[in-house]
Amino acid sequence: MPSAAERTRTLVQSTCSAVLIVPGAEGARPDQLVPHARTVGTDGEVFLLFLADAPPVRAATHAQDDELPAVLELTDVAPVAVPNRIRGRAWVSGWLTCAPGIAAPGLMMLRLEVGEVYVDDLWGDAAVDPEEFTHARPDPLAAYETDLLQHLAAAHDDHLQALSSLLGHRADGPSAVRRVVPLALDRFGLRVRCRDAAGRSFDARFDFPEPVRDVPGLRRAMHTLFEAAAHG
Repeated sequence: MPSAAERTRTLVQSTCSAVLIVPGAEGARPDQLVPHARTVGTDGEVFLLFLADAPPVRAATHAQDDELPAVLELTDVAPVAVPNRIRGRAWVSGWLTCAPGIAAPGLMMLRLEVGEVYVDDLWGDAAVDPEEFTHARPDPLAAYETDLLQHLAAAHDDHLQALSSLLGHRADGPSAVRRVVPLALDRFGLRVRCRDAAGRSFDARFDFPEPVRDVPGLRRAMHTLFEAAAHG
């Protein structure tokens, strides 16, 4: 399974929603606290791009040499329609400063020095050591996950429903699975959300024989999984 550090790093560098919480910006509109872009530096710091007059930029500017505490809150929502669509949240807290001279005119890059990291997602909840966050790498499929899951849901529904044959006792009887929807995808496997005949939902995880490194490797892994389901 992906480590908590890898999962958090993936969320930070993904397109999931994010908001920066800083003292002095309590009255700001929610959209003013959303960075236009974000990335992780070589030392594990998180760089956040804002308009030059955004409340977080003003707060960091006024703090000057004082350490300004801040929390980057991330919310990961499934890109397909499933019950309970929030897949996870993460919080990266630390100290905020301006990083002038990096962004284009009218914009300002803020630097968040990471002090604490916490993730609560489909795998569970965990605190992440900042050093581990620095050295972790995002999942190689993260940039493609949304398109891949939506493609699975739209074009491969028959293959998805066939996965129920791999669920053992849940494949038959009064609690048999009636619907399978793709929920999450990473280099280690595919997670789906199932609904049984009584309307109850539960998740199932299908691990790949080995971690995949790219989209061609994923295609091979998915073909193997669907072949197993067809003969299950």
